[in-house]
Amino acid sequence: MRQDSPTFSPLYRQIKNLMMNALESAEWRPGQAIPSEQELALRFSVSQGTVRKAIDEMAAENLLVRKQGKGTYVASHNDPRALFRFLRLVPIDGELAHPQSIPLDCWRAKAGNEAARMLGIELGAPVTILRRLLKFGGRPVVVDEIYLPGEVFHGLTMEVLQGSTGSLYGLFEARFGIRMIRAEERIRAVAADRMVGETLGVAEGTPLLSVERVTYTYGDRPVEWRRGLYSTADHYYLNELS
Repeated sequence: MRQDSPTFSPLYRQIKNLMMNALESAEWRPGQAIPSEQELALRFSVSQGTVRKAIDEMAAENLLVRKQGKGTYVASHNDPRALFRFLRLVPIDGELAHPQSIPLDCWRAKAGNEAARMLGIELGAPVTILRRLLKFGGRPVVVDEIYLPGEVFHGLTMEVLQGSTGSLYGLFEARFGIRMIRAEERIRAVAADRMVGETLGVAEGTPLLSVERVTYTYGDRPVEWRRGLYSTADHYYLNELS
């Protein structure tokens, strides 16, 4: 009987996996400096070059941030540079502006078929659902409906959302210890219905961009499913390919 041959993993990838374990276990927290390359080389019994290669790859994946003359830090959603990594709306005229996030609703429910599938949880498991509006320059541009695993985000309420002054992902990271690592999005064109039109201040039937996203944390675990409707009268969606 034929058996598949074992998959070879380069040494620096093995070190990267060990460092990922340290991130996932919260040994190194967002915004915190990690040990030096020399310290990590001693810890893992490898050369500094091997550690450096692992760190380079993790920095390229926005897991770590190198700061000149200061060392290497765990990436954080509270870093202003991280805001537009997951928000790709760019104004047609003018510079990037920080949006105002306005919570509209927040409630607990049981996961239906689609939410259970997207979040990788049991049918009927608790979920927290929130709706929020993003304004740019005082004008409504995005309305989001966001589904979160209830057990992970236990304690998320309207009061918590209203009391937050930073980004939503910054709140998830600081209060619930959940860091968003990557996301998959599906984008299509839709027409505004009456309720969404009223929220965004556009006429019913206005073309909108529908952006459906599943976001993952460490271990490739889905922790957010959102459906956003974007008004693109004054903005466009920018996706950089490389």
